Amino acid sequence: MTPTGIITAILIGVVVGVLGRLVVPGKQPIGFLITIVVGIVSAFIGTWLAGQFHIKTATPGIDWMELLVQVVVAALGVALVASLMGRRRTGTLRR
Repeated sequence: MTPTGIITAILIGVVVGVLGRLVVPGKQPIGFLITIVVGIVSAFIGTWLAGQFHIKTATPGIDWMELLVQVVVAALGVALVASLMGRRRTGTLRR
C-alpha cells in the first residue's frame, strides 16, 4: 500500500467510523476519538475483506460495494467496542 493509499484509508476511515456509529441503534458509551479509530481499522479490514470476496476495489469513482463492506465492519466494531466499554464502566464499585 502506498503512502497516498494509507492517507486515503485514514480519511475514509473517519467517514466509515461515523457511518458505522450511525448504523448501530441506540446510544454508544464511546467517544468520538474511539469511533474514528474503529473506523480507520474498519477501513483497512473492510478493504481486505472486499479483496477476499473478489469485490472489485480498483474502479473509477467510488467503490460502493467496498464502502458497504467497510461500513458493516465499522458497525460491528462500534457495537463490540461499545459493549466492552459499557461493561467496563458498570463494575462492582457502582451501585
